[in-house]
Amino acid sequence: MSAFIPYGRQLIEADDEAAVLAALRSDYLTQGPSTVAFETDLAAYVGSRFCVAVSSATAGLHIAMAALDLGSGEGITSPNTFVATANAMIYNGLDPVLADIDPDTFNLSPVAAEAAVTDRTRLIAPVHFAGLPADMEAFASLAGHRGLALIEDAAHAIGSDYPSGGRVGNSRFSAMTVFSFHPVKSMTTGEGGAITTNDPALYERLMMLRSHGITRDPARLTDPPGTWWYEQQLLGFNYRMTDFQAALGASQLRKLDRFAARRRAIIARYRAALSDLSWLALPHEAGNQRVCYHLFVVRFDFEAMGRTRAEVMAALAAEGVGSQVHYIPVYRQPWHATLAGDRQTRFPSNEAYYARCLSLPLYPAMTDEDVDQVITAVRGLA
Repeated sequence: MSAFIPYGRQLIEADDEAAVLAALRSDYLTQGPSTVAFETDLAAYVGSRFCVAVSSATAGLHIAMAALDLGSGEGITSPNTFVATANAMIYNGLDPVLADIDPDTFNLSPVAAEAAVTDRTRLIAPVHFAGLPADMEAFASLAGHRGLALIEDAAHAIGSDYPSGGRVGNSRFSAMTVFSFHPVKSMTTGEGGAITTNDPALYERLMMLRSHGITRDPARLTDPPGTWWYEQQLLGFNYRMTDFQAALGASQLRKLDRFAARRRAIIARYRAALSDLSWLALPHEAGNQRVCYHLFVVRFDFEAMGRTRAEVMAALAAEGVGSQVHYIPVYRQPWHATLAGDRQTRFPSNEAYYARCLSLPLYPAMTDEDVDQVITAVRGLA
């Protein structure tokens, strides 16, 4: 049997290592020219005016919401995501409200989100699950009609296109888009994230919030006595990205399209080999839409198989194949349990999805032999 195949991992190549080493040997280890270059490259790649690199996507979500200065109220998001989206709302004094997902795409349902809007709603934060963009046309219409802020959680979706064209992050639909560059994502900076926007005022606030709320901009200072002067004008945070992380990010960005193509090729191989299994449902197909898939989530009919999810995961692991659950619904976490209510009534699509979901390995370093090993292990579960 080949080496163990995890559900996801980074692909670091010689040019990535050289870029990081060059940054380490430079005069700047943090907030230097590599960070500026990465922000410039990323903004150009997605088609936005501005980009702010940060220490994580969680940090990005936090200060993106803070930059809007929404006050108290509620924010609507998906239960089928990592807890960071809802947590960022709480950091900003908003009560998270979860709405059910679309049963085909597993993204936040615009219909369910609209039903969740109240007079306390201030924000909608759709999540582009697994790399497949949410229905941003519908969310933009809803937010515009109801006077709500809109932020895209694109932690999974760097490199993906909207159905109507243009790359996720171009800020055509929302105030800001937040990306993640964790090692299992489609490109990595180690830890790290970024925010894109077309709004110069938001950009200025994000740059200050990223670094303690401090500015050195002479045009913003009240009465600077000298060149050493700086002012804290906002309550900000230390969410800066290091220059060697940014150098890695710029190197990875240059090969992102290749990574995305390999991910799609792996999925095509999975679909061809697994589509005939009666107890396995494959994820929604995007058609001609260009998607950079972060995850390949299938749904097992565990009851028909006569196995639990834990037993299936153990059987796959015995064959050298890793798997993961994306995600335990946010409302099932103890901290967020008050959001649940009657799960089957409030979240029937998410509950049906969660009961059967399992992510199979997907990352560009996988060889065809690795993919075949996964296929053999899955088919052997029958």
